[in-house]
Amino acid sequence: MTTRVDPVRARPARERHADAAAVLGALPVPVLLLDAENRFRHVNHAAEQFLGISASSLAQMRLSDLVPTDNPLFMLIEQVRNTEVTIADHDLTLESPRINKRGITVQGSPLPEEPGAVLLVMQDASAARSLDRQLAFRGAARSVSGMAAILAHEVKNPLSGIRGAAQLLEASVGPADRELAELIRDEADRIRDLVDRMEAFGEKPIARSAVNIHRVLEHVRKLAQSGFAAHIRFVENYDPSLPPVWGNRDQLIQIMLNLVKNAAEAVTTPSVKRPEITLSTGFHHGVRVAVPGSTTRVDLPLFVAVRDNGPGIPEDLRPHLFEPFVTSKPTGSGLGLALVAKIVGDHGGLIAVESRPGRTEFRLHLPVVSEKDADQ
Repeated sequence: MTTRVDPVRARPARERHADAAAVLGALPVPVLLLDAENRFRHVNHAAEQFLGISASSLAQMRLSDLVPTDNPLFMLIEQVRNTEVTIADHDLTLESPRINKRGITVQGSPLPEEPGAVLLVMQDASAARSLDRQLAFRGAARSVSGMAAILAHEVKNPLSGIRGAAQLLEASVGPADRELAELIRDEADRIRDLVDRMEAFGEKPIARSAVNIHRVLEHVRKLAQSGFAAHIRFVENYDPSLPPVWGNRDQLIQIMLNLVKNAAEAVTTPSVKRPEITLSTGFHHGVRVAVPGSTTRVDLPLFVAVRDNGPGIPEDLRPHLFEPFVTSKPTGSGLGLALVAKIVGDHGGLIAVESRPGRTEFRLHLPVVSEKDADQ
C-alpha cells in the first residue's frame, strides 16, 4: 500500500513559517499574531503603519500595553480561544495614549497548530465612512448654493435700499437716533457679507494646473505667522519628493488657510501651554475613489495634514463637522469647514479628521498630476 505524503506538510516547519510570514507581510490589511499570553508574535508591515509602532517595538509588548484590558477586543480574543472558531466584531474603538482608532472591524481566528495563539485581521472603515459623509456634505453644499442664489436675488437688492435709507437717516437725526441708524447699516452689511460667503458654494468649474503643495503651505504659514498665528510654533514635516497636485492654487490656499486658522484658534486657550501647529505631507498608497457620475476611479496618493495640540473637537460635533451652519464658536457662521469640504470635493479629493484632547488632525487626500493632465 502506497502512502501519499502532503508535500506542503512534508517541508520543515521553519520553511513553512517563513512562507507564511512572507504571505502575511504582503497583505495590504493589518495582521497581528498573538501568542497564548497576548504577546505580539508577528505583525505585518500594514499593521506597523496602522498602529504607528515598529515590529521590533511590538515584539517587546503585550496587547495590554497597547489598549486597556477592558477593551472589547480582549473579549473577542477569549471567545476565539474558547470556541476555536473565527469571530468578527465591528465598530470597535482602540483608544489609549499610544493609539486612537475608531470604527475598526476585527476578525480573530485560532491557529490549530499553536494552542492559544490568535490571528487578528483589522480593517479601518473610517475612510469609507468619511467618503459617505462627504457625499452628504456635497449634497448639503448644493442646497446651500441654491439657497445662496435665492438670497442673492431676493435679499441683496432690498438690503441695498435699507442700507442707503439708514445712511440718509444718519445725516438728519439726533445722536440717539443716529446710533439706531448705524445699527441698521451694520446689520445690513453683516447680512450682505453672509450672503456673499454662501455664494462661494456655487457650482462653478475650477481652473486646474500643476500646483506645488509645499509652496502653498509655505505661503499659508507666512500669512499665519505674520498675523493671527504670530505666537504659535509651527512644525513642518514635508516629503520633498512629492509630485505636483492637480488643482487650483488659490482655492488650495483658501483651504489650508481656513484649516490653519481653525487650528490657531483651537490652541489659543489657557489650557494649551505651548501652542503648536504641525504641517505634514506625504504618500499614502491605496486610497482610491470613484469619480461621481462615471465608472472612473482616481488614485489619491498624496496627503496634506494640519495638526494642532489643542483641546480637541467636541465628540457630538465630529460627525457633523463639515455640514453648513455647524460650529462650536459663539460668533462663527459654520460655513468655513463646509466650504473646505466642498472645494476638496471639487478637486476630487477626500478630507478626514481625527480628534482627541491634545491632538486634532485634518488630513486631505488629493490627486496628483497625471500624464493626461500634463497634456492639457
